[in-house]
Amino acid sequence: MDILLIIINLVIFLTLIGALMLLKKRNVKFSYRVMTGLLVGLVFGAVLQLIYGVENTVITTTTDWMAIIGDGFVRLLQMIVMPLVFISILGAFAKMDMQEKFLKSGFKIILILLGTTAIAAAIGITAALLFNLDASSLNLGEAENERASSLETSAQEVEDQTLPQQLVSLLPANPFLDFTGERATSTIAIVFFAVFMGLSLVRLVKSSPDTGEKVRAGIVAVNEWVMQLVKIILALTPYGIFAIMANTVATSDFQAIYDLGLFVLASYAALIAMFLVHLVIISLTGLNPVQYFKKTSETLLFAFTSRSSAGTLPLNIQTQRIRLGVPSSIANFSGSFGLSIGQNGCAGIYPAMLGIMIAPAAGIEVNATYIITLIAVTVIASLGIAGVGGGATFAAIVVLSTMNLPIALAAVLISVEPLIDMGRTALNVSGSMVSGTVTAKTNGQIDKDVYNSHNLDELTAEV
Repeated sequence: MDILLIIINLVIFLTLIGALMLLKKRNVKFSYRVMTGLLVGLVFGAVLQLIYGVENTVITTTTDWMAIIGDGFVRLLQMIVMPLVFISILGAFAKMDMQEKFLKSGFKIILILLGTTAIAAAIGITAALLFNLDASSLNLGEAENERASSLETSAQEVEDQTLPQQLVSLLPANPFLDFTGERATSTIAIVFFAVFMGLSLVRLVKSSPDTGEKVRAGIVAVNEWVMQLVKIILALTPYGIFAIMANTVATSDFQAIYDLGLFVLASYAALIAMFLVHLVIISLTGLNPVQYFKKTSETLLFAFTSRSSAGTLPLNIQTQRIRLGVPSSIANFSGSFGLSIGQNGCAGIYPAMLGIMIAPAAGIEVNATYIITLIAVTVIASLGIAGVGGGATFAAIVVLSTMNLPIALAAVLISVEPLIDMGRTALNVSGSMVSGTVTAKTNGQIDKDVYNSHNLDELTAEV
């Protein structure tokens, strides 16, 4: 009987996949298909849980098979992170006018990313205090205990290093090892490697123009090649999002979500507040914040549903270039740096909230000194956060271990992690686009006609 029910569930699952494919054949807009996949996945997952419950063998086996598409999509996103980060930064050097001042623009982008992360941390702390979040009152179940053990194991690597040693570990000793993502700081190491390679390209073009132009042309060609690969992966997004949402809802413990509802509410209050700060920053440069919201909403929706800053990178860069009027080089730099530096949601709000939430359980008084230290540590820890799921966990581990807080208590949030991660990812991408837009505006390089235009050019997310 169980086997028959599993087969029926999977047939329905595949039928819904087919319906999403039909939408593509009918030329339904990509962002609409992504949202449709999200909503259908939520409904399908909820129906499965209502019928079978969380721990039923039928639902366990069904979601295991459904994970082939959901987890497979995530693994494909992880596959493209390192080559995408590397070639995007190197491509930015290859495409920029060699007269451009890279150091000036690069410094501004990084400063904005880290500055907004500090603001995000302060907002996260404020939200945690206003909502009176306290992890000591929450109980760890079986799943949470397993997650706690995993976090403690991951933390041992971080705790064995002092803060200066952690900063040194950001540099690439063996870039080929970092391309495998072996180290927790592999992403930022690849960023540094790409920057060094880009700077060497600038020198090569100046010292040997003929050779330099050949290398530059080759890099541009490889960049376009990798972007075609990215488009192939992104074209699978509606199906991947559908499977991920269905699995998440079908296996979620709604009682746990209810128990953690205050944390979810506080998190989204902080995320929305920080997005409003982004709009204020845009307005302070003399640009229309409403235009920014309109022109970035499609990309932010994709980031929200995919939960991948790296997967959103092509749309991020395109949005800056063809909708916000940001030069290609600045768009590439801000998009790529934003994958691993100063993610406002995952590396700003989230670890700062945990720092306040867990402090009472450790018997630590939350005073002005503690708060200032927490913000500083959060900003430093925001260096090297991966652009695909797991970055927030790494940031939390670094912050909590540095602040001598019990890491295991962060495991209580496992049941609401996917729900919060959607909002965090959208905020990460917004922070990245804000850094590029503000840098271009303050450099006097933004195309105001493009920015102020009401025409929303289509973003090519699919092949």
